[in-house]
Order: sequence, then structure tokens, then C-alpha cells
Amino acid sequence: MTTAKTMYYNSLIAFLFSEFHGFARSELEMDRTRLSTFMSPFQVRPWMINSGAAAAPSGGSKGLKGIIAGGITGGIEICITYPTEYVKTQLQLDEKGVNKRYNGIADCVKKTIQQRGFFGLYRGLSVLIYGSIPKSATRFGAFEFLRSNFVDSQGQLSASGKLLCGLGAGVCEAIVAVTPMETIKVKFINDQRSANPKFKGFAHGVREIVRSEGIGGIYKGLAPTIMKQGSNQAIRFFVMESLKDLYKGGDQKKPVPKLLVGLFGAIAGAASVFGNTPLDVVKTRMQGLEAAKYKSTVDCAMQILKNEGVSAFYKGTVPRLGRVCLDVAITFMIYDSFMEIFNNIWKG
Repeated sequence: MTTAKTMYYNSLIAFLFSEFHGFARSELEMDRTRLSTFMSPFQVRPWMINSGAAAAPSGGSKGLKGIIAGGITGGIEICITYPTEYVKTQLQLDEKGVNKRYNGIADCVKKTIQQRGFFGLYRGLSVLIYGSIPKSATRFGAFEFLRSNFVDSQGQLSASGKLLCGLGAGVCEAIVAVTPMETIKVKFINDQRSANPKFKGFAHGVREIVRSEGIGGIYKGLAPTIMKQGSNQAIRFFVMESLKDLYKGGDQKKPVPKLLVGLFGAIAGAASVFGNTPLDVVKTRMQGLEAAKYKSTVDCAMQILKNEGVSAFYKGTVPRLGRVCLDVAITFMIYDSFMEIFNNIWKG
């Protein structure tokens, strides 16, 4: 038997012996290193040896829980809050001058109900249901996955970690779900403003948009959407996680009451509204049916500033504030509840 084979079998025996007889961790790591040297022609990858095989499943498991809990949360939440989203979008699309149609929130609600009935406030809901489930699933799944890789040995995130995890979650949801969903939603609501709406339903509307504008037609405003969602979730998760940590006082196992989670969510939602409503207005204009008159995101912002003034960047702030605070409060309460259930019945 060659020297190499002898060393291989010696290493294998030592490894098995240490596994079954509880050798000290330092001895086990040395044996694993020696064994991997002979089992693979590639050099040793210390991050895999030191972390152990269980590290990846832990992050993946949390990410999968986040995806499922987030998807359920998104479907429930949008059915509760959609009318406020509808009113906000109508007010953001409303321009000054002869084309102005509404004199505020109450007037928008009143005219919509008069013209299309109460369920006119739910115009475009199907679009958001189809989009909210993958959006919320992507957001929370990405956050949980990133969080599991950013936490320290005590399971806590640093301030920069909270911001980065939230930012990453926002960017992921913007690309995967939010941009196409928001573009279609805005076009549907915008279509209703015309005297003769041309979209007969979700499938017909999407088909018409793709037929006339190509697949890029449902990806209008990608850049402002990434900026909006990235900043949105960075602010929300940062505020939410910070308030939770403040309440727990260093004890990560201390449960946060659901009503308090809702209050923290409302505060996080308000912070995000005041932080990025200008981006939301630009995004909405870039996704509307009249987006062709803007050369780019920057041009859109400059035209709004020139023609309508600074205040136009905060159009729809009040209805958005009400919607977002309610939305984020409900979302985190529902999400925390499902994650609590999953953590009790789904170990790992």
C-alpha cells in the first residue's frame, strides 16, 4: 500500500473515531481538514470546514419560512388596504390645470363611487393580489436569508446590517415583483380615468400592454422602483428591528406583543412615507399611460418641479400615509404571527 493510501485510511479512521467518540472540537477540525485534502483535488475551503454543513440549511430554512409567511401575509394585507392605494394613485396621477379632476381624498372617493359604485375603489385589485403574494414573499424571504448571514453570535443585527438587509430585500422585491405589478396597476387605474376604458380585465389588460409596448411595457420605471423599494424597506426594517431591540433590552428571546408589533410597524411605515414619497410620485408618473412624454426618470422629476413645483413631489402623501401605516402595521403583525407558528412546528 502506498504512503498516500496509508495516510488516507489513517485520516478516515481518525475522522470516524472522532465522530463517534466525541473528540474535542479542535481535534475534529484537524481530522476534517486532513480528510478533505485527500477526498478532493481542490484546496481546502476553510469557510465550509469552520462553519459546518448546518450553517447553510439554517439560513435557507429561515428564508423559506419567510417566503411562505410573507406570501400569505401579502394576500391578506392587500385585500384590507387596497382602497387607500387606489385613491393615492388617482391623486398622484392628477395634474394641475384643466385636466385636474379631484379636490382631495374625499372628492376622489365620492366621484369614484358615484361613477362606478363602491367596488370602483377596488379597480385593479386583481393585479395587486397577483403581485402582492410574490412581492411579500420575496421581501421577507430575502430579508430572513440576509439576516441569517448578517447576525452576530448573539443573533443581533448591527445598525448597518439592518439597513443593508432591508435594502437588499427591497431591491429583490422591486426586480422580481414590484415593477411589473406596479406598472400594470398604474396603467389599469390610469385607463379608468379615460372616457372609454380599453382594458376589460387583468389578462386582457396585460395582453394589450405587451402587444403595444412589448415585454418592456410592464417594466417601466424599474430604476425609480428599485430606489423606492430599496429605500422603503431599508427604512422600515431598520426602524422595526431597532424598536424591537429597544423593547427586548438585549434579551432576544423576549416576545414582543402583537399589538406593539403593529404600533412599531405603523411608526416604521410613517418613516418610510416621509422618507421617499418624492420617489413614489416620480415612479407613478413613469409608469402611467402618459409616461412617453418623459425622456427619463430625471427628466420626469425636472418636469414635475418646473411645471408643478416642489409640493407636487408630496402629492398623495396623506392617503399614502394612512395606507402605508395601516399596511405595514398589519403586515408585520400577520407576518410575526405566522413566523411564530412556523418556528414552533418547523424546526431548523
